[in-house]
Amino acid sequence: MRLQNKVAIITGAGQGIGAATALKFAREGAIVVVCDINDSAAKDVIAQCREAGAEASAFRVDMSDRDSVDAMVAAVRERHGRIDVLVNNAGITRDARLQKMTIEQFDAVIDVNLRAVFHASQAVVDGMIAQGSGVILNASSVVGIYGNFGQTNYAASKFGVIGFTKTWSRELGPKGIRVNAVAPGFVETPILSTIPDDVLGKMRAQVPLGRLGRPEEVANVYAFLASDEASYINGAVIEVSGGMTL
Repeated sequence: MRLQNKVAIITGAGQGIGAATALKFAREGAIVVVCDINDSAAKDVIAQCREAGAEASAFRVDMSDRDSVDAMVAAVRERHGRIDVLVNNAGITRDARLQKMTIEQFDAVIDVNLRAVFHASQAVVDGMIAQGSGVILNASSVVGIYGNFGQTNYAASKFGVIGFTKTWSRELGPKGIRVNAVAPGFVETPILSTIPDDVLGKMRAQVPLGRLGRPEEVANVYAFLASDEASYINGAVIEVSGGMTL
């Protein structure tokens, strides 16, 4: 198992890609820390992780609240003595065209998708530096590379995450900490649940593989990047998009 006894915090792990990542890490031998603002969803995920044979715990965390993040990280350190992997997966959308987007919509997405990545990474980094190792994985998006109609706030947040990744890989690489990002394309998650079928059909048509991605396919990439198999990968942004941007 590639992540045997690695202590891994996964944010936004109550559903979608985060839940799939938690379960994948569990199957790879990690000690899984499931963080989500939805308490019941997080508990469902840790039950699945435990069924897979992993040690797992859940924390209700508002990732936009630094005190909430700090309390979770302190509790994990107290319980396990170390943090080996942080997956900054939590994210939301509040879509609107530029002329229609409210300040509240803009701020909500920046707070969860960008500011929270800073909060969590800063909260774990001193411990990783002290132990001389660690992996930080950030959820970007193809929208964070190419932009997308109606997603000013989301695109800005995911562009920003790439900036974090490139900067931190330079700062932290010499200290034994690798930082990478994953940029999914269209993935079948609850975030797409409100999209009409005809629009989903058009989305599929943009993908050379002819289908949307599955959360497990993104989770597989996170597991690889978290493992020693990716020991010389640092500062990368890996698209998991079925080739939609070709």
